[in-house]
Amino acid sequence: MRTDIFARLDREPEPPKIEAPRMSRHRIALFGGTLAFYLAIVWAVLITSWLVALDWKVMLFRPYQQWPELHPFLDYYVVLGQRGPTAVMVACWLGWRSWRQHTLRPLLVLGTSLLLLNVTVGAVKLGLGRLGPHYATQIGSAEMFAGGDIFPSGHTANAVVTWGILAYLATTPRARRYLSAVSATVSLGVGLTTVYIGTHWLSDVLLGWAAGLLILLALPWFEPLIARTEAWIFAMRERWRERRGGARPAPVADTGPQPVLLPQSMATDGLTAEAVTAPAEPALPAGHAATGVRARAHTGHPARPGSMPVAPAGVRRPPPHTERGPRAGSPARPVAGG
Repeated sequence: MRTDIFARLDREPEPPKIEAPRMSRHRIALFGGTLAFYLAIVWAVLITSWLVALDWKVMLFRPYQQWPELHPFLDYYVVLGQRGPTAVMVACWLGWRSWRQHTLRPLLVLGTSLLLLNVTVGAVKLGLGRLGPHYATQIGSAEMFAGGDIFPSGHTANAVVTWGILAYLATTPRARRYLSAVSATVSLGVGLTTVYIGTHWLSDVLLGWAAGLLILLALPWFEPLIARTEAWIFAMRERWRERRGGARPAPVADTGPQPVLLPQSMATDGLTAEAVTAPAEPALPAGHAATGVRARAHTGHPARPGSMPVAPAGVRRPPPHTERGPRAGSPARPVAGG
C-alpha cells in the first residue's frame, strides 16, 4: 500500500487537460444569427439603404473635430486592433501557456483563427472594393466596387478575434466570462475609434464585429484538424530527435572485479578466493617491478619474521601477549598445537 502511495508521489504532474468547446445547439443558433446579421449588413450596403445614409451623417459630423482632445489617446488605442502588434502580444502569452501545459493547442488555435481572418475578411474586402470616408467621391453613394478595401473593418474584426481567443481558451467558466467582457469592450472601443478618426464607415465596423464573431464561433469545427496537426508536429519532433542522435555509442564492457590469491592463513579461516576481490591494476611496462596485489599474486605471501605460526582449524589461538613472548617474572606458557 505504501509503495503505491510513494509511486504516485514520484510521478511527474500531468498537464491539465483542456476540453475544447463543443458545437452545442446554442452555439449553432448563435452562429446562424450572426451569419444572418452579416448578410443583412452586406445587403443593406449593396442596395444603398438607410444604413448608407447613416454612414454619411456620421462621416459629415466629423467626430474628430467635435472632440479633438480625445484624438491623441485614441491614436494609440486603435493599435489594439492592428494585426501585427496584437498578434505578437497574444502569441507571447499563448506561447508561455503552451510551454507550461506541454501542448501546442493555444498557438495552433491562434494560427487557425488568424488564417481564417485573413482569408474571409480579405476576400470580402477585395470582392466588394468599397472606398473609405476619406476617399469617397459622391455624397450618399455606397462607394462599392471602386477598388477600395475598407469593408468590413479589419481593425475591428482583428480585435474581436485576437482578444476573443483568450476567452475561447479559458480553462474555467469564470475566467471565460471575464475575458469575454474584456475582449468585447476592447473590440467595441477599437471599432468606434476607427469611426471617430474617419478611416471607416459605421457599417464597416458593424460588419467587422460580425466577421470576427463568426470566426470565434466556428473554431470548434476546426478542433479535430488542430488535434491532428499537433500530433503530427510531435511525431516529426521525435523523428528529428532520433535522426539527430544518430548511432549511440556501444556500452563499455564491465570486466568486473579481479580475483585475488589468498595466503594460507586466510584460507584456513574458511575464506575462499571468490570472497575476497580487488580491482584490476593497469598493465605495467616491460622492466617495471610489480607491486600490490599483482606482486602478491606472483610471489605468494611471504612470512613475516616473528609472526605467530598458523593454528590448525578448530584450535583456539593464544592471547595477544603470548605472541610477544613471556613477560618478565611470569612462567612461560606453551603454544597450543606447537
